[in-house]
Amino acid sequence: MAPPKKYPDELRARAVRLYRESDPKPVIRRLAEQLGVHHEALRNWIRQDEADRGERDDRPTTSESDELRRLRRENAELKRANEILKAASAFFASELDPTRRRS
Repeated sequence: MAPPKKYPDELRARAVRLYRESDPKPVIRRLAEQLGVHHEALRNWIRQDEADRGERDDRPTTSESDELRRLRRENAELKRANEILKAASAFFASELDPTRRRS
């Protein structure tokens, strides 16, 4: 389970919108101070918004990250199921084979 977010989604959206709509672009550190957020958090929000809009290629979009997270969870679950099935198969094979030595 993910930890709770430090900043609400509304604040994130508002901060990114303020940055995008400003002309000239404000200094991120100063804007972050005015909004009461850490400057690196604001910088990451802006970068993620740019990736989501297709303006950046150096990081995955939010939907790609969500899909990757979902696929990793599904993969881990399938690996656990396979291990259970392998153990059950080995157990039943040893029970059904009377010529096999039991240890």
